Amino acid sequence: MAERASRLTRGDFRIFRAIPTRWHDNDVYGHVNNVVYYGWFDTAVNAWLIENGLLDPTTSEIVGLVVETGCSYFESVAFPETVEAGIAVERLGTSSVTYRIGIFRQGSEQAAAQGRFTHVYVARASQKPVPIPVPLRAALTAIQS
Repeated sequence: MAERASRLTRGDFRIFRAIPTRWHDNDVYGHVNNVVYYGWFDTAVNAWLIENGLLDPTTSEIVGLVVETGCSYFESVAFPETVEAGIAVERLGTSSVTYRIGIFRQGSEQAAAQGRFTHVYVARASQKPVPIPVPLRAALTAIQS
């Protein structure tokens, strides 16, 4: 079994996004189901890309596809909480980027859950890897940890 990652704090992240939980996010055990966290990861990163003019989901010729993801859970979150998703770049390659994501309960200094996922950038038409475009690379470098 792999060694459990150290619990991250707000200082490990560069950008934060508030995300309200929804009624149907809770599972029968009364807390947010693990699959929802992966949606929050996608929401935090892609909203940042869109808001910064780095991605248009319908027209961008180069897009990032998720090729790897993982999450560690430290404490439960439940509806009707609003969480804050922190993001930072953990690794920046030629055609890929690995994001670090933390899910924080409001006011908490330590992550309730933390994970990572890797985007590989591809040409939309061919689905073949391409180098990360210069403007995107500059923005990713700015949030690198």
